[in-house]
Amino acid sequence: MKDRIEWDFGYHAPTAPGRKEEHEQMRAACKALALYIAEALPPGREQSTAITKVEEAMFWANAGLARKK
Repeated sequence: MKDRIEWDFGYHAPTAPGRKEEHEQMRAACKALALYIAEALPPGREQSTAITKVEEAMFWANAGLARKK
C-alpha cells in the first residue's frame, strides 16, 4: 500500500510521447461538455453540480493519464 500511496501522490510530468496531447484532448472534451451543460440547463444547483462533476471527472481522467505507465 505504501508504494501505491507514493505513486498516487507523486508528481507525474507528461513526458511520454503524446501524453501532453492526451491531456489537452481530455480537457477539451470535458470543457465542451461543461459548456453544453451551461447552455442546456437553467442556472441553479443542478447546472452547478453537473459542471462540478465534469470538472471532477476531468481531474480523475488526467490523473489516470499522468499515472499511466
